Amino acid sequence: MSKQHHHGKSAEGPSQRQLRVAEEIRHALSAVFAREEFRDPDLHGLHVTVTEVRASPDLKHMTAFVSALGRDLTPAQFAALKRVSPFLRREIAKGIRLRYAPDLHFQPDTALNYAMHINEVMHRPEVQRDLVPRKDEAEE
Repeated sequence: MSKQHHHGKSAEGPSQRQLRVAEEIRHALSAVFAREEFRDPDLHGLHVTVTEVRASPDLKHMTAFVSALGRDLTPAQFAALKRVSPFLRREIAKGIRLRYAPDLHFQPDTALNYAMHINEVMHRPEVQRDLVPRKDEAEE
């Protein structure tokens, strides 16, 4: 008897296989970026950090969330990543055994910017004032 997968699977979150393959892809991409083997002038000297990779349910598409050492990549740099994605795809196919080499898509990683924004908000005087217990609340 074969396993039947229902189409609502993605609503439950990624499968263990998706998570495992995405993490392998993240490591492989990080290794390629660390070697800096790009001929594209927009990527020359760029230190790309791959913070997360998300896999499609069929593992044919991978979305890599990237930044350049804590700062956003420029539109030209994202265009360059798209241009070198066939090279990246081949490099990943060499290192990871999958039935299909996945198509790579790149998105900016906004988690660090969001964390910095939250930190800034938490240190505002009006927020700090609200975080300190008032005398009448402390006596209760």
